Amino acid sequence: MTWVVIAIIVSLLGFATAGYLHSWVIKQPGGGKEIEEIGSLIRQGSQAFLRREYNILAKFVAVVAVIIFLLLPEPVWSSPNIAKNLITAISYIFGSILSGLAGLLGMNIATIANVKSAVAAKKGIAPAFSVGFRGGAVMGMAVVSTSLFGASVLYFITRDANALLGFSFGASSLALFAKAGGGIFTKTADVSADLAGKVELSIPEDDPRNPAVIADNVGDNVGDVAGMGADLFDSNIASIAAAVVIGIALNKVELVFCYGALGLLSSIIGVLNARMGKDGNPGKALNMSTYITTAIFIVLTAVASLVFNFSMRIWGATMVGLIVGVIIGITSEYFTSDEKNPVRNVAKASESGPAFTIISGFSYGLISALPSLIGIGISALVAYKLCDPLGPGYAMFGISMSALGMLSIVGMIVSNDAYGPIVDNSRGLAEMTGMGEDILRITDELDSAGNTVKAVTKGFSIAAAGLTVIALLAAYQEIVQNATGEIITFDAMDPLVFFGVLVGIGIPAIFSAMLMLGVDKNAQRMIAEIHRQFNTIPGLKEGKPGVKPDYNKCIDIATVGALKELLPAGAVAIISTLVVGFVGGIQAIGGFLLGNITSGLLIALLMANAGGCWDNSKKYIEAGNFGGKGSNAHKAAVIGDTVGDPFKDTAGPSINTQITVVSLVASLAATLFIKFSIFR
Repeated sequence: MTWVVIAIIVSLLGFATAGYLHSWVIKQPGGGKEIEEIGSLIRQGSQAFLRREYNILAKFVAVVAVIIFLLLPEPVWSSPNIAKNLITAISYIFGSILSGLAGLLGMNIATIANVKSAVAAKKGIAPAFSVGFRGGAVMGMAVVSTSLFGASVLYFITRDANALLGFSFGASSLALFAKAGGGIFTKTADVSADLAGKVELSIPEDDPRNPAVIADNVGDNVGDVAGMGADLFDSNIASIAAAVVIGIALNKVELVFCYGALGLLSSIIGVLNARMGKDGNPGKALNMSTYITTAIFIVLTAVASLVFNFSMRIWGATMVGLIVGVIIGITSEYFTSDEKNPVRNVAKASESGPAFTIISGFSYGLISALPSLIGIGISALVAYKLCDPLGPGYAMFGISMSALGMLSIVGMIVSNDAYGPIVDNSRGLAEMTGMGEDILRITDELDSAGNTVKAVTKGFSIAAAGLTVIALLAAYQEIVQNATGEIITFDAMDPLVFFGVLVGIGIPAIFSAMLMLGVDKNAQRMIAEIHRQFNTIPGLKEGKPGVKPDYNKCIDIATVGALKELLPAGAVAIISTLVVGFVGGIQAIGGFLLGNITSGLLIALLMANAGGCWDNSKKYIEAGNFGGKGSNAHKAAVIGDTVGDPFKDTAGPSINTQITVVSLVASLAATLFIKFSIFR
């Protein structure tokens, strides 16, 4: 248990790093009364939404915990070991709490760092970058430290893989609803603000006259910080759980926690050494920090493997996942960066109208999915072949370690991702408070880098989830084989497997549609409210001094709508898994998972990259290209961006959480499907 203890110690070091960064950000200079007042509105709105969301989710967690205790891994009335059911239920609650806590910590500092970063821009781009990045790094350290600490402590106490699956399910189910709810909130406000402001009235993006502008900034925090943090918390703990489930039979659990601890240590070193020169490029600084962290992890794990006599084949499988993850991120950048041809081609197409914006952006999104899918497939194939010669069970363990490798630097990835909404808010605050063109130019540059990095991290997180659920599929197979004593395979010609595949393919599409329809309905309500305020508040449209919109009304519309829509979509994913399992049994579930994984990855990658492409095409035009702001090309690009908003920030990144959730439900309920399915 040496490395389990070391993992706990490194987790505590991660918490200390998060505390240091939090303190550093807090100590940075604040601004004047106006910027602090608007920053306070954003902070209060974010906290109010999370309070209401967590209140609903707490009730959901309590109900599910009771169901888990009664039924999983076996019905309590027929279980020879009731304590196992109790441990699984407690682990589920533990995972839910830690996931929510990580999101809350990250969001709170993000709503402080946005003001500090805008104020720091007065001194130049480098100080503003440091505040934005270190604010995001608090989230990065909190997510990984919390997940590794929870998994290590749980395994140290219980030595039970089922407890880790329960813990992972708690994290995943909370992440599913947090990402869905936050995504619906943020895109309700973003779409409404853009359509009613930029397109109808031709006013700037963060004009304080727009009643939706504060809700838009709140949404950045609850969706892109708290929601995305919960998403990657979920993927990280799921990869650890899958590797432990398979590694127990091979006596390789120490290796899992070794690499997990060294991944967090590498991220700590990378985060603390992230720098940007006085006249540097923020995008290059973020990428360089990722590359440095990657190199540190490669060296540390190679040394540890040699010193502790771990198999270099397993190390190789882990490195394949890590390197493919970085390559997938670079691929996503190609399709979403305004320095590359796809974004510029979509911007040019916008001169011909919004229909061409949509057609070209959607097409590039479709093309972008293939390289990532090939990368995931190559990673799984190479890891399998590398570890297969080690003996029975090692091939699938290699895939699970490849997933762990891809997520090994997730502390840095989350830091980069949370940086995006912080500097986006900073840019909004600078415009709303009239800080001047020089500050806007700096915050625009930081925001542009943040948009590109967010697109990269979305592609990375989807790919990581894909490789993780392949490992979870192997874990499901391992659990079924242990329960039945038989070798289990999934033959596509078996009608039960094929039935499961077809249903599994359809679930991500239904799930995505429900989330985007939620954005659609809520945005229509908010646009009507924006029109009402412009028509009934004298002097608002003209921007007369002292006239302010009712920001809270728009925040309330986004909050109520998001909370109303978040549970049904998640419930469909979970209930459909149980229905397929109880109808078709373990074979149907195997097919269901295969269909869900492949369909989910394609749709998620398409949505994330098409949305990022549309977003940065708009920003490329706003930088003065193809007519600049207010041109016909700009209006067409704004429409493309509003279509892309629920693609990239609501449905797309929620799908990877959905495929993780159904995989964990399948593993936890495998024993029930064996005993109680209609067709076997």
